[in-house]
Amino acid sequence: MDLYNISFDTEYLHNISIENNTYGLEPYLSTTFFVTSCIVCSIGLPLTLLAIYALYSQVQENNVAPVYVINLLISDLIQMCCFVIWVAQPKNLIMFVVSGIIHGFSLRASVGFMVCVAMERYLVIACPLWYRFRRNIKITLVVCFTVWVLPLILEIPSFFGFTLLHSDITLSIYLLLPFPLLIFFLAGTLKALTSSISVPPEEKRRIVGTLVLVLLNYMLLFLPSIIWYMSAAITKNSAFNYTLQIVFVQFSPLMDLVLYIFMKKGAVDKLLGCLCRCRMTTEQEQG
Repeated sequence: MDLYNISFDTEYLHNISIENNTYGLEPYLSTTFFVTSCIVCSIGLPLTLLAIYALYSQVQENNVAPVYVINLLISDLIQMCCFVIWVAQPKNLIMFVVSGIIHGFSLRASVGFMVCVAMERYLVIACPLWYRFRRNIKITLVVCFTVWVLPLILEIPSFFGFTLLHSDITLSIYLLLPFPLLIFFLAGTLKALTSSISVPPEEKRRIVGTLVLVLLNYMLLFLPSIIWYMSAAITKNSAFNYTLQIVFVQFSPLMDLVLYIFMKKGAVDKLLGCLCRCRMTTEQEQG
């Protein structure tokens, strides 16, 4: 039997029972996890800091969308810092456990801000007049504060050894809740595009691109891990491989960086123009 019986849930480190006084992390730190952590952190950490700085300069009273993306990137920074701690294999068990709880907190916050980004983009298209007079920095900051506090409240019991709120099914349901919302925001936006005349075409492309990216991020990186984790929880499969689960979610911070392109005016048109020129060049060479 392993020295530690660690059951990795979405926080990956919550439920820990010590069966031996010897502390070793080798059984739980695979080569795959180490490589992906190094790739994500080496690329993601500097680019995320640059993106936050660039987005901060775009925040205005009538442009609050960057605020949600900034908070999303901050949650990504916290996750990547936890990756660094796990790769370093701390000798202190408390540091290892606390970093797992913090990662679970930031992961929940990340999903929450993905919903906020999608909701804000949806309102710009579906309710342009109403949203134009309702959006302001104060309301946005209150929403961000709520998104940060809710996961924190759910994480507090972990510090005192209570796991009721962290049962497998509860966690899975919590992380599945954004899925129908993200689909609704994208479908509602596409439906309202034809009747929206107050939003410029370039802005429409940026909004649709943002919603598609957020949904793809969730479906490709979060959803497989959640489904896999839920099935393992239902079947009580103690041999559940946490490494493959966490590797999916590890790449989410890199996907979130692409949101910066859709927040910057003119960037989408330049990107599309570049792709069109590359396609024309390829067709000419083949012809």
